[in-house]
Amino acid sequence: MDIRRAGERYQGGDPAAGIESRHAFSFGSHYDPDNLRFGAVLACNEERLAPGAGFDEHPHSHTEIVTWVVEGELTHRDSTGRESVVRHGDVQRLSSAGGVRHVERNDGPEPLTFIQMWLAPLRPGGDPSYEVVRGIADSTPYAVPEAGAMLHVRRLGPGERTAVPDGAHAYLHVVRGEVRLDGETLGAGDAARITDAKGLEAEGTTGAELLIWEMGPA
Repeated sequence: MDIRRAGERYQGGDPAAGIESRHAFSFGSHYDPDNLRFGAVLACNEERLAPGAGFDEHPHSHTEIVTWVVEGELTHRDSTGRESVVRHGDVQRLSSAGGVRHVERNDGPEPLTFIQMWLAPLRPGGDPSYEVVRGIADSTPYAVPEAGAMLHVRRLGPGERTAVPDGAHAYLHVVRGEVRLDGETLGAGDAARITDAKGLEAEGTTGAELLIWEMGPA
């Protein structure tokens, strides 16, 4: 188990434009050849956008992009003509496949924070697709078959436990609160990269929200 702390993330974005980014993996100008991916996960970015701030139209390809809003409202528009507003509790997935362009903005009155995770597809190419699952229930798995991965959203009360899925790779990100995992305390923004997990449990020491990726061999 490899613990990565929130304070170790690469800092990016454009604070003058109301954009603050924290990258868990090698990203953009922050190139680290020893931190390129874990299992299917290529990126886990914490993005903070001030009201009116956002990312202008930009391209993606050959990437499965899954977004979880922590607070605020994320407005998404893409080159396939889709537009949606994503809020806390919603899972947004953009399968960029052979190529797509999109815009991400905070058009709401309050600050926006979201977690965006990029996964490598099993096969490149294809047609882009998009979906939003509204208000996903606790413990409901969300499958991303294109990447051979499953996302588990868990909300824990103090003393409540959840199993870390057994498997080749598991990536656990703490969205909010604090948990204990195999003797370690993880707080908001911390993550654990777990190889060959067997019988592991995370326990909420406070109210907590977790995102756990279950993945097969890389």
